[in-house]
Amino acid sequence: MFKTALVAIDINQPDGANRVAKAAMELLTAPDASFHLLNVVPDSGMAIVSNMLGPDHSRQMLSNAQEMIKSWAAETLPADRVTQLHVVEGTIYDCILKVSTEVAADVIVMGAHRPELKDYLLGPNAARVARHATQSVFVIR
Repeated sequence: MFKTALVAIDINQPDGANRVAKAAMELLTAPDASFHLLNVVPDSGMAIVSNMLGPDHSRQMLSNAQEMIKSWAAETLPADRVTQLHVVEGTIYDCILKVSTEVAADVIVMGAHRPELKDYLLGPNAARVARHATQSVFVIR
């Protein structure tokens, strides 16, 4: 049904990332389906915070996230799955929407929220992505 999926995970929440990746693999059954795995490193927000953290802080965070996602993907995803890894910095929902357009995703698969909010809330990032995406969005609880 879907050929190209953008799978947005939080590499710092491995249990949630595992659930999201598993659901995405079940959605993409075509042998030539591509699987784009995305982790967004939130930016520092305000310039004053960024200046206090120093110029290398952002690069180091991105580098650490890249290594973590590579390791996680190697341990978690099947070797025969065509997977491309993306680590970007910015506002989570904006980055998900931007990367989904860049990779021409048919579907976006992402988690619903932080675990402590699981009972009632969809979560602001999932809600914004679902509201503004031009493709189908699967929100995994």
